[in-house]
Amino acid sequence: MFIAKTLSFYKRPDVQQALVDSAEDREIAIRFQTYFGKRPETLTYPNDVLEFAKKKASSFHCSEELWEHPSALSSEMSREEQNNLRKGWDLVLDIDCAFLEYSKIAAHYVIKILKHHNIKGVGCKFSGNKGFHIAVPFESFPEEWQGQKTKDLFPEIPRRIAAYIKEMIKDSVSKDILKLEQNNFSTIIEKTKLSQDKITRYTKTPEGITVPTLNAEPFLDIDTILISSRHLFRMPYSFHEKSELVSIPINPNDVLTFTKEKAKPENIKKILPFLKRDVEKGEATQLLVQSYDFNPEIEDETEGKKVIYEIPKEALPEKAFPPCIQKGLKGIPDGKKRFLFALLNFLECAGWTKEMIEPRVKEWNKQNPEPLREVYLKGQLRYRTFRKQPVPPPNCKSFYQDLQLCTPDNLCNKIKNPASYVKRKAGERGKRKNSKASN
Repeated sequence: MFIAKTLSFYKRPDVQQALVDSAEDREIAIRFQTYFGKRPETLTYPNDVLEFAKKKASSFHCSEELWEHPSALSSEMSREEQNNLRKGWDLVLDIDCAFLEYSKIAAHYVIKILKHHNIKGVGCKFSGNKGFHIAVPFESFPEEWQGQKTKDLFPEIPRRIAAYIKEMIKDSVSKDILKLEQNNFSTIIEKTKLSQDKITRYTKTPEGITVPTLNAEPFLDIDTILISSRHLFRMPYSFHEKSELVSIPINPNDVLTFTKEKAKPENIKKILPFLKRDVEKGEATQLLVQSYDFNPEIEDETEGKKVIYEIPKEALPEKAFPPCIQKGLKGIPDGKKRFLFALLNFLECAGWTKEMIEPRVKEWNKQNPEPLREVYLKGQLRYRTFRKQPVPPPNCKSFYQDLQLCTPDNLCNKIKNPASYVKRKAGERGKRKNSKASN
């Protein structure tokens, strides 16, 4: 019955053309209900789709990577050989959860973050079962990044972006899922089969009251397994074997109102593109910059190990800030967005609350020769998470040197991150005060 359904759908000329268009420069793998055919495969002509369908092909899968000659790929190839063959890649983020409504919320915020970073060429499609694929075409990225060809920085760049986006959206997603379930933890526990301890974290209100809130991370994630060389994702207008639904592109603005009814083959009347390549070259540069500046861990100055950073119990004074931050707070002509990203992380690590950070950042913006737009500033402040385990700012040296802010003092030589500087400086001030009091 299912094979009859797939054959009928894959007979459509518009579906065949859509699959062939998506297959251009990609490695293809074809699934025949319970097993995959040989790799690499290609789809060159619309009739290729029909011929595979006649052989009981149930779904078509393609690589994120774009290749000069996909048929030349081999599992024996070295990284260098793959780089020589690769001509580019598309960023494809796999949003998946056991419950479509939760996936819709996560996909909505991923799309919102991408648009917030001025990316217009965002593609979105239903995965065919319970999730979504959110994509940005390779053309949106600069040709080179940090002295290397961007095409060769796969999967490094997509993985960094995925980690950054995951961190930026996790609180908003958790809040909206909890709101969807009318603040009922029991409903979420029943659906996810997870204990309350695993999906609960505790935060403090502005009044200092500790309250439980949802942590959606254990059951909802951006799948980074997909982001690896020669890994595949389900092609647009390909069936999903379990659901017997079609993986259809949708308008990114409509993700929250999407229903599975739209993915039934008999309801698909119009073919939509998943990715548009006529985008502004380099429009994803801002996303790239902030993803590389994002650093979820901080280096321990004594042993070089990665440790979790803890927020001080009291806000550390501005007088204890490192020279680079103090200089930047006086206003900078270039690199304002990069500095703002670092500044927000730094202030949070210094124990500053949202109520303290917002007015200080607005005051800083007025010091800039050309202030950032108010809408951008509000957007960055809106996406702050203010959590127990903050994200430290970028480590010292090159980041602040590039912004022409690095004017090290004696203490700078002993630390590797501005967040460490302020804690050590404030600690020394406290020791001196105590010493004077005892005398």
